[in-house]
Amino acid sequence: METKTPQNSYPKLAKALGVSNIILKREDLNPYGSHKGRSIPLMIETYIKKGTTNFVISSSGNAALASIRYIQENNKVNTKVTLKILIGKNIEQIKYRLLQNEITDENIIIEQVHNPKQTAFKMDKEKIAVNLRQSTDDLALTGYKSLTKELKEIKNLQAIFIPTSSGTTAQALAVINTQIHIIQTTNCHPIAENFDKNFENTDRSIAGAIVDKVAHRKEKIIELIKKSQGFGWIATDKEIRKAIKLVKEKTDIDISPNSALSIAGLQKAIKNNWKWNGTIVCLITGK
Repeated sequence: METKTPQNSYPKLAKALGVSNIILKREDLNPYGSHKGRSIPLMIETYIKKGTTNFVISSSGNAALASIRYIQENNKVNTKVTLKILIGKNIEQIKYRLLQNEITDENIIIEQVHNPKQTAFKMDKEKIAVNLRQSTDDLALTGYKSLTKELKEIKNLQAIFIPTSSGTTAQALAVINTQIHIIQTTNCHPIAENFDKNFENTDRSIAGAIVDKVAHRKEKIIELIKKSQGFGWIATDKEIRKAIKLVKEKTDIDISPNSALSIAGLQKAIKNNWKWNGTIVCLITGK
């Protein structure tokens, strides 16, 4: 289940940014589609071993994709389990089609409801299905141990820039002895707003995966960021687009707006006179 993803240096990008060394951690090349492929499969596997046969998830993005791919793999060789993916009524059609096109197993269905999170919580409470919710389930932290192990191999690592919604990935990676920087959007920033005050709220963001406005892990993550001497950053759509363009020009890699948050956060840090003389990692989270 564990698959190492590339973590390579990009000298041209480092020079353009004005840092000594930058590594892009390519979680977008994870076979389950993103960094969520570290935690979601382990969560499902653990619950299956406990006898769970029905799962539900409220997601229209990377978590849903990882769930689909892992359960389809499982159902080919093991006892079949079911997955219900709950999405909102106003989901973008392109997201809906991408998920639908992934499904080849009749045990996996997508259902549009008015309140996906609440519906998933209710199904879990009524023991209809286990809710795959990383923001409150510490099994997710265990799933990121493989990512932590890979990043610890990097010499002279001084900072990691992590796009985050619930903060789960950041909490898991905080065991590494380095600065933890999290990046959120002008639309959703319950953690980063405790650090970055230089922004204006917006109704939307092109980095649409940052959606957790409650952030149950918030207080713990704020504590861990401060302890690491890192920071939280809030990126505008303009900054995200600038980051996408820069990465393409200097590395010929196409990254998603959600992944570009890591670069946008680094650029904002540099603009605010943060300096390092070692290696910086930017997490390229997914498609």
